[in-house]
Amino acid sequence: MPRCCTWLVPTHYFNEHFDFCHSFISEFNRMWHYFFKTACLFLITAVAANRFVVSASATIIATATKDTNSVVAADATLQRISNQFDFTEGPAVDRNGNVFFTDQNRNNIWKWGTDGTLALYMHGTDRANGLYFDKKGNIIACADEKNRLLAITPHKKKEVLYKAPKRRRLNGPNDLWIDARGGIYITDPYYQRPYWKRKTPAIKGQYVYYLPPGSRQLITIDTSLKQPNGIVGTPDGTHLYIADIGDWKTYRYDIAPDGMLQNKTLFVAQGSDGLTLDEQGNVYLTGDGVTVFNKAGDKIAHIAVPAKWTSNLCFGGKEKNVLFITASEAVYTIQMNVKGVE
Repeated sequence: MPRCCTWLVPTHYFNEHFDFCHSFISEFNRMWHYFFKTACLFLITAVAANRFVVSASATIIATATKDTNSVVAADATLQRISNQFDFTEGPAVDRNGNVFFTDQNRNNIWKWGTDGTLALYMHGTDRANGLYFDKKGNIIACADEKNRLLAITPHKKKEVLYKAPKRRRLNGPNDLWIDARGGIYITDPYYQRPYWKRKTPAIKGQYVYYLPPGSRQLITIDTSLKQPNGIVGTPDGTHLYIADIGDWKTYRYDIAPDGMLQNKTLFVAQGSDGLTLDEQGNVYLTGDGVTVFNKAGDKIAHIAVPAKWTSNLCFGGKEKNVLFITASEAVYTIQMNVKGVE
């Protein structure tokens, strides 16, 4: 050390601090080993006691909180079924309680069975998004690759129910609901897709349409929304709920005997992606987890979902009392006290 600097670090100062650092490091290592062994012992004990359930089909994420106990089953847990997808959407339940949902970017429809199995149902779906089952057991799909409405039979054959003509293009059919007569309500927001050649909307507005039973012509029934998305109707066919995700509001309409909409009223000042209803008339909104409102528009529950975005949901299972949730790259389920009506 140069002479001019020797006075800066006295020998006794260095020795004292060296001893301190050595003691500190030794104590840190001792504590680290203690906590590591304790954590391992806790994990082994927890697994042995079945406190964590991890399997090929489901992973327990969280236990329902108190504010959800009115609609969520007691001690219910949110279970992640799988997170192998690109972006999940459009769940629909068949008459047996099996749930079918889309992985749109990969052009797939998947099936979650009432026995808990998960399997690829179909590839090559014309980029199906929202799904719904008709009375014949066909999957009716909003397929925005070519702006079509498809019927996919139980034998996986595709039939075009509606194809947008050049003079009346659509943005991209997104979600749908089918009334008791077989009429189909469709939302048509604009979301730019990576598989489209077009880079701008083909039409000015983002509207809601109705396809009457047996018809091949869409009827425009609402042009007032900024970006309509989720849509669902009541079992008696008297009311329709539509989420305006662009204006972050959800509206309720009366359905006239001819299928037209009237008496638009604000239901809640909260938007949504997909929607569903339960047997009590509660409305389930998505986006930040799942938020549940009663028929009066009062918030009664929130189910947290560990995902960037919760896109859609429906009730499935043999008793239709399992809430099936699509959320970004994953799908989840949770046991409910109420049943679905779709």
